[in-house]
Amino acid sequence: MESCKPLAIFFEAISRDARICSTHIGLFAAILNYWQVNGFPVPMRAYAHEIMPLAKIAASTTYHRCIRDLHDFGYIFYEPSYKRNQPSSIYLKTEMSDDE
Repeated sequence: MESCKPLAIFFEAISRDARICSTHIGLFAAILNYWQVNGFPVPMRAYAHEIMPLAKIAASTTYHRCIRDLHDFGYIFYEPSYKRNQPSSIYLKTEMSDDE
């Protein structure tokens, strides 16, 4: 059940984080599902248009705001490509420190 570790860590951490809303949770769940379906790659490489439908996010501005929030809050490491023909990189955290 090692594949569930990032989800357990995420839910433990967000229980103390008032900044996280349901859209962040849905996006994180979609990222985790995409990661599992694609064989647990490190880093996970994905386009926004692949993740957005899984997270039930229709607006790209919402997706980019939430994925940047997850990065800024320390739940993922997000490396945008800024190129239409190159996917962005997403790293899932396998541990959370006490200050996050």
